[in-house]
Amino acid sequence: MVESSEIQVARLFRVGKEGSKLKAFVDLSIGDSLIVKGFRVVEGEKGLFVGMPSQPGKDGKWYDAAFPTSKEKRQEISELILSAYQEEA
Repeated sequence: MVESSEIQVARLFRVGKEGSKLKAFVDLSIGDSLIVKGFRVVEGEKGLFVGMPSQPGKDGKWYDAAFPTSKEKRQEISELILSAYQEEA
């Protein structure tokens, strides 16, 4: 099982487009053998949130391609990404 200390932000790319709700793309490193690309920092109605990596379906809609194993793990990933985003401000 992967421990939380093995999850790190591998890359954070800020989107500089004025007025865009999309603020950054983020890649996470899990351990020393896996990188998950495509997390997004988005400005929503209630503030910043983290969008999971997604891919288009045959119906043209977008679907999450990565799923945290629990609500707590999703919260941990979100906190890690948002903390990294705010540090680089």
